[in-house]
Amino acid sequence: MPRVADHAERRLAIAAAFQKLVADEGLRRTSFARVAAEAGVSVGLIQHYFANRDELLLFAYQEGLRSIFDRVEARIQAGEAAGRPISSMVLDGLAELLPLDEQRTVEYRVQQSLRSEALNDDGLAQVVQQAAAALHERVATAVENGKECGEVEAAVDAGRSAMMILATADGLAAAVALARPASTPADAVLRPVLDLVFTGRCRHFDR
Repeated sequence: MPRVADHAERRLAIAAAFQKLVADEGLRRTSFARVAAEAGVSVGLIQHYFANRDELLLFAYQEGLRSIFDRVEARIQAGEAAGRPISSMVLDGLAELLPLDEQRTVEYRVQQSLRSEALNDDGLAQVVQQAAAALHERVATAVENGKECGEVEAAVDAGRSAMMILATADGLAAAVALARPASTPADAVLRPVLDLVFTGRCRHFDR
């Protein structure tokens, strides 16, 4: 009997093949037969793990988010260890949302495919909304932390600031995805927006 780990690895391998095809060819052209050929497995095996394409799309989307959040967390931990300003750590985290390399481009295109499907699917829409809320909460928390250390003025609305920052990052991601290679460095777009929120210096640096 296959181990639980084997099942998890197979699901991840199938999802990786699906993600690549969606990124390269688009969702409409990505059938179970194409995914099976890409993953080197049978269509029957894919159907064993995923009832339909929407279920596979959802799993691939969630795996992409998990990977993004893991990288963001790693950047935050590295930034904290190095004593970097919160604004710089937010900038690093936002970079993980941008399609600036092959992995992030695949993740971005899968996300956009699911978002498109979510326009006519309440279940998928709820998943997208939950992911957006989690990301918004992370950025808003960073703004609140900035208040505690002096990088952000006390009167700043953390929720609205997070919305502004993420809206800019989302628009930049779309622009980067359509401009290969990107003509404008991400920092040149995001840093001025962050500077509107993070206007002070962290008091921790003055100790």
